[in-house]
Amino acid sequence: MTAVRFDDQGLVPGIVQDSRTGRVLMVAYLNEESLELTRETGEVHFWSRSRHEIWRKGATSGNTLTVTGMSLDCDGDALLIQAVPAGPACHTGAESCFNHSETERHALMPPELWPVIVERMAARPEGSYTASLLEGGVDAVGRKITEEATEVLLAAKDHATGTGSANRVSEEAADLVYHLLVLLAERGLSPNDVATVLRSRFR
Repeated sequence: MTAVRFDDQGLVPGIVQDSRTGRVLMVAYLNEESLELTRETGEVHFWSRSRHEIWRKGATSGNTLTVTGMSLDCDGDALLIQAVPAGPACHTGAESCFNHSETERHALMPPELWPVIVERMAARPEGSYTASLLEGGVDAVGRKITEEATEVLLAAKDHATGTGSANRVSEEAADLVYHLLVLLAERGLSPNDVATVLRSRFR
């Protein structure tokens, strides 16, 4: 990593990004000591400008940030910290300190869904439906996708003939999207991979 250019107060802004989803979680400041602690411990440490002390993110809440990568911008005066959050990054209890945009509000999935699927993939907790699907491998998840796709079609046909509701179509489509996300996780892919393909086709 190139040399960090601290400002005249000895600080550099750190932009924290969820390394699993790409979502920007928060921005805070680091000094030389907190940056060194972040590198040494693998957990994000900041400098509090109000309390004038170093603080480890999640020290009291348990919502730590485990570093997966760090990089500087071209001028060396801003730090991108990629991390896996152990809980909400914002002190308000929200996943991110940045409000959802209109685009996110109309996305196919809430931003908190994918991290849960990834966590189930790693931990495989007993009693988890997602974990049980993943245990069955691609065949088990694939069967559910076929089943849910059929349910979407049937719900849409019922709605077209006036015997079903639009809400039912949404419910079945939600089931299909969820199982598609599980399949991506099972194959080691992410929604970002799908978004990349869609963006290239859109252009």
